[in-house]
Amino acid sequence: MAKVIPFKGLRYNTDKFKDLNMVTAPPYDIITPEEQQELYNKDEYNIIRLDYGMEFESDDENNNKYTRSAAHLNKWIDEQVLVFEDEPAFYIYEQVFQLGDEESPTHSLKGIISLVELEEFSKKIIMPHEETLKKAKRDRMGLMTATGTNMSQIYSLYMDPDQAIADIISECSDGAPDITFTTDDNVIQNIWIIKDPAIIGVISKKFENKQLFIADGHHRYETALNYRNIRHEQDGTEVGTQPYDYTMMMLVSMDDSGLFIFPTHRMIRNVKNFSEQMTVSMLTEDFSASKIYFTEGDYADIIMTKLRNTVDEKQFAFYTGDNYYYLLRLKDVHIIDDMISGKSDAYKHLDVTILHKLVLERYFGIDDKSLAEQQNLVYTRSASEAVEAVRSGEFQCAFLINATKISEIKDISLANEKMPQKSTFFWPKLITGIVINKFDN
Repeated sequence: MAKVIPFKGLRYNTDKFKDLNMVTAPPYDIITPEEQQELYNKDEYNIIRLDYGMEFESDDENNNKYTRSAAHLNKWIDEQVLVFEDEPAFYIYEQVFQLGDEESPTHSLKGIISLVELEEFSKKIIMPHEETLKKAKRDRMGLMTATGTNMSQIYSLYMDPDQAIADIISECSDGAPDITFTTDDNVIQNIWIIKDPAIIGVISKKFENKQLFIADGHHRYETALNYRNIRHEQDGTEVGTQPYDYTMMMLVSMDDSGLFIFPTHRMIRNVKNFSEQMTVSMLTEDFSASKIYFTEGDYADIIMTKLRNTVDEKQFAFYTGDNYYYLLRLKDVHIIDDMISGKSDAYKHLDVTILHKLVLERYFGIDDKSLAEQQNLVYTRSASEAVEAVRSGEFQCAFLINATKISEIKDISLANEKMPQKSTFFWPKLITGIVINKFDN
């Protein structure tokens, strides 16, 4: 099964940088242009210059965000801004956080940053669950080709029912962390560097019978696979013999109590002849539609509280901008069963599948091409943003949904299927800049 090995990570020189919050960044794919500029301004050595560089009108084949990233990387290594680990290591990475205000309970998520041997999905060792977009993979390929690195960790899950790996992680992280800092979102980031060959051997052995389920980073994984195949063809080498046969991952147990998935809501625009009354009339063919008026309080919070309290129902909320919303509940799962053939029940019964296939595609005419180009649909993780965008008139309506469950991700992956885009949003997000994997080290 999975081959998990240590590596000599490339990381910020802690003799030069006492607070890594100044030089690390969130994952590239959730950074807005405004946040990108803020990270550029934050520190001249912020990882943003390597992982998600700015583009300029004057860019050409010889001077662009990828070539600049490679130049910065080499310069920072020469200046010892970035230094290589002296021995192969695993990195235990912990995030300590709260969901809500200061009175909320504290949660902890722990995992192991390591290298994992790349495997084709057909081998069912590394399991995906989401579709990918060509544009995002082109971008990551450009960066990987120019720098020869994994700049960030692919977030993957594994099953650990007997807590064997969890116990080792707990024991290895019992003392003070080697590195600790707090990011701007008030998440404490702790890292323990494990170099003991005996411990490393035990951990690697424990993963030999494990499947890994990609949680976040499908584009980066597929890019790493493509890069591997291209390099082997160019170099005339065999698979399994080169550093680029591996990719960097953060491995987290599916049973970790700090593992959270948030929903991603759908905002609709540019639908011709949109009518709330006509839409509800059509939807009631397949759904029961309860019209619920707001009394007082935060509209988004009221909707999400209602959805969370009925999480096992096949339902979601439909909001059109007034002082009420519709709670849509599928009348009979056989409706979606009859509509979709050749898919597992796990896939067909996902809330996002029901929403995309039975509502967006069937009644709104938003097909896969429109979804990919976001002509009619925009995603948001914030229920409040979805509600306000509709109230302001920027969008015609919004569908608010519950989060996908961990068990659903596992079932979809094991069925060798993929969820619709933006089906999962894991929190907290793994920080970029903790450690880099450079292939030629």
